[in-house]
Amino acid sequence: MNDLRSSVLALVLWGVALALVYMPGSAWATAGAAAGLAALAAMALRRRSGAGLIVLALLCGAAVATTVAGAQPQREMLAENDGHVVEALVEVTSSTTIGRDGRLWFDAQTVEIGPPLQAEKTSAPVRVGIEPIDGAVLGAQVRVTGQAKATDAGERAALVIFGTRAEIARPATGIFAIAATTRADFIVRATRLPEPGAGLLPGLAVGDTRAVSNELNAAMLASGLSHLTAVSGANCAIVVAAVFWVVSLLGGSRALRVGLALLALGAFVVLVTPEPSVIRASVMAALAMLTILLGRPSAGLAMLSLAVCGLLVADPWLAATPGFALSAAATGALLVLSRPLMRGLGQWMPQPLALALSVPLAAQVVCGPIVALFSDQQSIVGVAANLLAAPAAPVATVIGLLACLAAPAPLLADLFAAAAWLPAAWIQTTATVSASLPGATVAVVAGPLSAAVVAVLSIAATLVLVRPRSVLLRRSAAVVVIVALAIAAGRALLAGPLAAMRTPQAWSIAMCDVGQGDAVLIRSQGRTALVDTGPDPTALQKCLAATGTTRIDLLVITHFDLDHVGAAGALEGRVGTVLHGPPAEAQDEQTLQRLASSGAKLVPAAAGMHGRLGDAEWRVLWPERASAAYPPGNDASAVIEIGGGGVPRMLMLGDLSAAPQRALLARGIGRYPVVKVSHHGSGDQEPALYAAVGARVALIGVGEDNDYGHPRDDTLRILQATGTRVLRTDQHGLVLLGQDDGRITIWAENHGRD
Repeated sequence: MNDLRSSVLALVLWGVALALVYMPGSAWATAGAAAGLAALAAMALRRRSGAGLIVLALLCGAAVATTVAGAQPQREMLAENDGHVVEALVEVTSSTTIGRDGRLWFDAQTVEIGPPLQAEKTSAPVRVGIEPIDGAVLGAQVRVTGQAKATDAGERAALVIFGTRAEIARPATGIFAIAATTRADFIVRATRLPEPGAGLLPGLAVGDTRAVSNELNAAMLASGLSHLTAVSGANCAIVVAAVFWVVSLLGGSRALRVGLALLALGAFVVLVTPEPSVIRASVMAALAMLTILLGRPSAGLAMLSLAVCGLLVADPWLAATPGFALSAAATGALLVLSRPLMRGLGQWMPQPLALALSVPLAAQVVCGPIVALFSDQQSIVGVAANLLAAPAAPVATVIGLLACLAAPAPLLADLFAAAAWLPAAWIQTTATVSASLPGATVAVVAGPLSAAVVAVLSIAATLVLVRPRSVLLRRSAAVVVIVALAIAAGRALLAGPLAAMRTPQAWSIAMCDVGQGDAVLIRSQGRTALVDTGPDPTALQKCLAATGTTRIDLLVITHFDLDHVGAAGALEGRVGTVLHGPPAEAQDEQTLQRLASSGAKLVPAAAGMHGRLGDAEWRVLWPERASAAYPPGNDASAVIEIGGGGVPRMLMLGDLSAAPQRALLARGIGRYPVVKVSHHGSGDQEPALYAAVGARVALIGVGEDNDYGHPRDDTLRILQATGTRVLRTDQHGLVLLGQDDGRITIWAENHGRD
């Protein structure tokens, strides 16, 4: 009963914190009202059952409201910088990640901020993105100049700074500097190992995912294994349990076991960066594991609830953070579900294996509905992938940490790193294989309905494994699971072997629906070209399956922005020739070298180059060789024309802006029945170019409700003025074009055939 009451208290306080961070203007009024009601309740309800819980709930609510209200003046002052250039001195408070925009992103606390040369002392949380530099680690102070953008209500950071210039003002010192050096040494040691596994190992051991490629990251998400590379309660629990077990094996007392386990947990938190998400995970994991290891698991849920309350009082913005919900849910699952699942699994497999699988499976079952609230993609293979990968995760974590600690002895550290590589390779292989299965993921509409469906499936799967006494419950759960498996199998067939049967085969141009990005297939006489790949390997694989494409004879990479080349890794071993625009960074060269090492021939694109694809002829119109006027990027995109052999004559403009479009027009441009609109229909277009092209059909690769507002109304009006029919992947899905006696035939996934 105490566990239930404390859980109710935590849920109520969670709701209060969530409401206050989205409506901070009511914080002082809420604090006063809650404090007053607590005093009245203490007097009116004394000696009555439950009075203490009511008073505690009101006092906690008042404390949360006071925290929100106290933070508002600084947050409002920072918001005044919205849209302006600011100079800020910030202290790094999190680990760093490389975003899709190539920036180095981290959380920080401001020391000074304001217009350039006018910064004032202010302390508030911000999110900072800068060009990658060395030394931006926890505890370091960074001076950054850049554009400021106010955040939406509910976000922990009061401001986002898009840095244009940054420098380390003060390096990290003390224990943080030691931890940063230890992490860096381990990452270098791990990445010297072969793939698969090398880039993933630092993420598994210390939560550093900078060496994880975009393709692997997408595979981890699709297979439901991305939680393994985030420092979570599971990582912390593994450390606590390992130390507790080793000390117990050596005959240490319970007090010594607990003390050393907590000391090891503290060292682990410092090593992986004690940012707020790691601290909350460690607190929850420590409480959960200690209640189990001390033989008092019944008290665990109450301790977890009190920990949630304490964290919400200290930082109410955690209530709006998916990671906090997932941490709390996973820890609750460890306390409530892991033992019943272990007993149920023990009927099917050896007890040690059942014990190893019960913890991640419990977390997967409970966290699934929460993920469905905010994710538009659900992994169908997640449970199976976790069952395969979960036994390797503790091994990689523990041995990887030993490799970190053994850094002063390089030979020993190399030995541990090599030993940790094997389970990391197993996990990566599990992720890539499971993610590549037909129907591995399903697109859903994120929200309460999807969460409810996932919750029903999770409950049913749990009941099947736990085998409750009620025959009715067992049979009902089995029916739900069988129906779900049948639907999943049907989807897998439709997305895999039968995918090509759902689409017409008489096509020569296919605009793939890959979200906010470009991927265009051209086919002539059994030969296939792909112009750009889009950002998402899963979406590209779906398009290739739907069109029956297994081999890419010519891959054209117009330029190296993520939305044009992010899924290139999914094509390794399937490409004959790569015709590419100019690379700008080392990462671009790495993408090319991976394709080359898998058997592709690399050819830099330049105006005047030409060739054949089946009976169709292609020609490069842009860029000029060694042009200094347009550096690598959008304006140096490879522009291709292709036609003949059943392919309607087509012009593909990459991401050219208006200026190079005018230069292209000045050199002379012909008529093309089909045009791939530049830069997803951005507003930076040259109307005269489209008038000269005179296309009957315009293709725009664009993501639904994208943040850029693509395609722009001005661009749509330009196309409308030339009488061009616009086909957009956000509205039409996959678009197929063919040619029949000079007439263009159109089939759109969402609108049938014209």
